[in-house]
Amino acid sequence: MVSEAFIRGLPKAEIHLHIEGTLEPEMMFEFAARNGVDLPFDSVADVRAAYEFDDLQSFLDIYYRGADVLQTEQDFYDLMWAYLERANQDGVRRAEIFFDPQTHTQRDIGFPVFMDGFLRAIADAEAEWGISAALILCFLRHLSGEAAVATWEQAADYHDAVVAVGLDSSEVGNPPELFAEAYALARAAGARSVAHAGEEGLPEYITGALDALGAERIDHGVTCEDDHALVERLVEEGIPLTICPLSNLKLGVFERLQDHNLKRLLNRGVKVTINSDDPSYFGGYIGDNYVAVAEALTLDQWDLVRLARNSIEATFLGPAVKERLITELETYVASLDQ
Repeated sequence: MVSEAFIRGLPKAEIHLHIEGTLEPEMMFEFAARNGVDLPFDSVADVRAAYEFDDLQSFLDIYYRGADVLQTEQDFYDLMWAYLERANQDGVRRAEIFFDPQTHTQRDIGFPVFMDGFLRAIADAEAEWGISAALILCFLRHLSGEAAVATWEQAADYHDAVVAVGLDSSEVGNPPELFAEAYALARAAGARSVAHAGEEGLPEYITGALDALGAERIDHGVTCEDDHALVERLVEEGIPLTICPLSNLKLGVFERLQDHNLKRLLNRGVKVTINSDDPSYFGGYIGDNYVAVAEALTLDQWDLVRLARNSIEATFLGPAVKERLITELETYVASLDQ
């Protein structure tokens, strides 16, 4: 068994992380108190007890309720700062972070409130720890394609501040093709593209994300294994999968972590990465995900190094920065082998 210290120390990237999903119960109560928001819970323990989900939708119901406490620029700053501090402790050198603007604009919280909070925290964290971070603007797929277009237009003042657009929320019944126009507008403005697909949905959703949205990464993607030709395509085109093991376990995608297909996909040559998704709700940040899956799937040191390297290669960083981080990873491993 590879040591936990080795795993957590691996220089790595996190590329599937919803910032609203890092809202810990303690922080939820703190923000609710300072903003005068009533919560349907009496204690932190009550919140944690509510984190028992049957499926993706049951999770989303409480996720959106929790976001109600986010009201001010300082709230969004504190949320981002807390995540980046934790990520730095887990060896993360680069984080590409999802945020859901429609969750906030529907509550009359404008772009300057959350964007300025996020961007200020990202700048401060880079100055403090040297961690690099970028934002991915996600469209909520339970809303319409027209709403996604409107959201991209509302974000006009911040287009240069987002590295990519993404697609999240309820997958089943909301195929990626509905959002082709919004993605086309974003790509025309220079944004990269990713999309949630193949978490609970059919492999066809993955194909749709690639073909209709031009997705360069697939978030989750675990149902690809049901389509041999699709797996071959992912390998041939080098499309990364941003897999979130503890999330998959918590939402019942796999009954046991030992049943997860991450190792099989890795062995088939898919560019698999490990991420934490919504860690405050799913019981673990990125280091916890690496440790749990290493134990459950009996990953060796070189499996873990490959996963860390995949994560760096799958980022939207430039080639020179990627090479620097890969060199840091190789130096880290070599220093421990001596």
